[in-house]
Amino acid sequence: GSRAEHSSMSPLRVCIVGSGNWGSAIAIIIGKNVQKSNRFDPTVNMWVFEEIINRRKLSEIINKEHQNVKYLPGSMLPQNVVAVPDLAEAVRGTDILVFVLPHQFIKQTCEGMADHIKPGAFGISLIKGIDEGPEGLKLISDLIREKLNIEISVLMGANIANEVAEEKFCETTIGCKNEKQGQIFKELLQTPNFRITVVPDSETVEICGALKNIVAVGAGFCDGLDFGGNTKAAVIRLGLMEMVAFAQIFCKGPVSVSTFLESCGVADLITTCYGGRNRKVAEAFVRTGKSIEELENEMLNGQKLQGPPTSAEVYKILKEKKMLEKFPLFTTIYKICYEGEPVQNFISCLQNHPAHH
Repeated sequence: GSRAEHSSMSPLRVCIVGSGNWGSAIAIIIGKNVQKSNRFDPTVNMWVFEEIINRRKLSEIINKEHQNVKYLPGSMLPQNVVAVPDLAEAVRGTDILVFVLPHQFIKQTCEGMADHIKPGAFGISLIKGIDEGPEGLKLISDLIREKLNIEISVLMGANIANEVAEEKFCETTIGCKNEKQGQIFKELLQTPNFRITVVPDSETVEICGALKNIVAVGAGFCDGLDFGGNTKAAVIRLGLMEMVAFAQIFCKGPVSVSTFLESCGVADLITTCYGGRNRKVAEAFVRTGKSIEELENEMLNGQKLQGPPTSAEVYKILKEKKMLEKFPLFTTIYKICYEGEPVQNFISCLQNHPAHH
């Protein structure tokens, strides 16, 4: 919009809730974009879960050196992004909340924010995961909405954090039911090399972001078992079919199959199955025989793994609804990760997949 149009409104204050690998990458985009537009307040708070690194506080390192040395080393954060270790202080007075932290931490974080939210604030979740509620599926956005009573949209896509931070070209998808907020998010987040499509089908966008991490575990098993490119392509395709079927059963609103052709769907699925930590850890799981938990601790430098815990949530939901046999890929991946099923059985779940009958 033009300057005149916004001069009467006070600028929107933005807070990034989370500061890991992806949080720091998105902070680079947001920090630069708010300086270019008078719609936003130029200072961006970034809530940092405080850690001590070489006897210094992470928040102090970020504020002095403008770099997240633990989760995104080598990339400079704009100086108007301010690390704030106190959650209440970080979110106070904020109009737009950008949630980007591991899905394991979202509940307690929302509980810590609830009393400090500005009336009329709204948010966007970049968190790829799901939770189970009493009725079965609960999306992370549902959880945030429930705990904070705010409108919430989602951003999901083929967005490897380090590539976004290096400003390599990529696309992403925003799922947003509120058209005006969709435009605000686009202005906040889009750059020449970070291209955004806004779609109204936000549940499907979010389900894609969660489920693709399970498929990536299957892709990692393929690599660990040396199955080759054709097999991995089959895992990606069968995984996509299970993602579509899962969304059609569990989304409350209508599911648009075209959403799976957006960046959040097939593009994110492909990049996660060829790169990404879920694939890497799953491959090591086959080659080393160590547990998922051990490998997470050894390989990820404090980052969280999302595929296996998401497979556990999905397994519980499918079991409850007596639908396990419709989802052999999701089910087998869960059993291999957590129930000691031999990883060699992975091939028979592909051979006998209902897609082939």
